[in-house]
Amino acid sequence: MSFSSDIKQELNKANSLANKENVKFELIGYCISGNTDVIKGKNIRFSTESDYNINRFSKLLANLEINHDIDVNGKTFNIMTKAFDVNKLEFLEIKNNEICVKEEMKEINADDKKKAFIRGSFLGAGSINNPKNSYHLEIVLSNENNLKVLQEILNKFEIHTKELITKSRYSVYIKEGEEISKLLALIGANKAVMQFEDIRIQKEMRGKVNRIVNCETANLNKTINAAIEQIAAIKKLQTDGRFNKLDDNLKEIAILRVENPDMSLVELGKLLKEPVGKSGVNYRLKKIMEIANGK
Repeated sequence: MSFSSDIKQELNKANSLANKENVKFELIGYCISGNTDVIKGKNIRFSTESDYNINRFSKLLANLEINHDIDVNGKTFNIMTKAFDVNKLEFLEIKNNEICVKEEMKEINADDKKKAFIRGSFLGAGSINNPKNSYHLEIVLSNENNLKVLQEILNKFEIHTKELITKSRYSVYIKEGEEISKLLALIGANKAVMQFEDIRIQKEMRGKVNRIVNCETANLNKTINAAIEQIAAIKKLQTDGRFNKLDDNLKEIAILRVENPDMSLVELGKLLKEPVGKSGVNYRLKKIMEIANGK
């Protein structure tokens, strides 16, 4: 199964239906998702290819004594309420043949109800990439009103999302690993959080190692390129007879550089009869290059 499917399976198993208020708010979350629509102006239809999801939605409806039918069309499960009275879910309303969550939803103080609402919206039409590949969590909503309400409630939990609004798609999404982890923990996907964090830590460690290797490689290339220029200057002085006119300190470092083209300035300085530091070696090699270039 996909990472998304594993999370939804965990959420289905971990959250009981004992608390009817939480059941109601999870169902509201489902109803505002992008996988729901309105039939004949009053009944709600939810469609999914996940048997876990259709079973969960059916259990929520049954728990609240809302009559419904289930049918299958190819790989898609459809569940539809029968003679549904939307007033049973007081924070929902049907406007212009669309399901909308009321503004009052944002003012609810009970965190467990808000968490159930967020969980339902994720179960209804949420997805998350395998974190081994990239960080991307997205929840698709049925309209802009529902998007704004969900986004504001997430903000109250200090979970920051971005939004995508087009003519046919309304969604909130997260691309930051830490924010995704916070949302998964909020809705009770504790096993998924541990797995996600383990992958995230490994990716960060690999990233740090790669940065160190790249930095060391860049420094090595810089050292080699500088050494090539220095050796070229020394060869030039040897060819035109000016090398023997150099003072002993410059001759000594020049010979060491030719013999050790891959050594750093610090390492060269330690090989001198009277060792000097990096700046001393750099000064001498620069002087040799200036002489070779006629400066």
